[in-house]
Amino acid sequence: MASKKESTFGNMVVVLFVISLISATTLGFVYELTKTPIQKAQLKKQELAIAEVVPPFDNNPMKEAETVKLSNGGELTFFPARKNNELVGVAVKTYSESGFSGRIDIMVGFKPDGTIINTSVLEHKETPGLGDKMSKTKSKWSEQFNDKDPKVYKVKVTKDGGNVDAITASTISSRAFCQAVDLAYAEFMKKYKK
Repeated sequence: MASKKESTFGNMVVVLFVISLISATTLGFVYELTKTPIQKAQLKKQELAIAEVVPPFDNNPMKEAETVKLSNGGELTFFPARKNNELVGVAVKTYSESGFSGRIDIMVGFKPDGTIINTSVLEHKETPGLGDKMSKTKSKWSEQFNDKDPKVYKVKVTKDGGNVDAITASTISSRAFCQAVDLAYAEFMKKYKK
């Protein structure tokens, strides 16, 4: 009897190993199959966000993109938009780790003088019906940033002494959005207003 149990146990180990190998191989194949389409979709979303937050341009901001490493380990990407070789705006891919449900990524467009042109949410995991109202498809909340100069418009929620009306019942998400915009502005000023 003891040898029968060992044989059964050995067979189970072999079967489990084969199933694991097949599963891992299948997952690897699916990952490789979907990796390129996912990357293309993300790039397309980024291109659309750039076009949404800066004035019309005739260059390729994606090709002129510059990534800046931050002291906290994060990074921002700058996409200069030019028309007839003149800088008409800069889209900045920025983020905050302080959202209610974690990281949010947004694109912020600035005029050459630092005035905010527009914003676009790239990715978030905020609560549906609450924090997701930062997206233009859900509400007009983010329009309060348009055409504001952060030198005089305090990019903080009113509860923190700023000028931004928070999303109802989503102060944490609103704070994170403001933090991302403020970070983009600070780095924009360092880079373009020396």
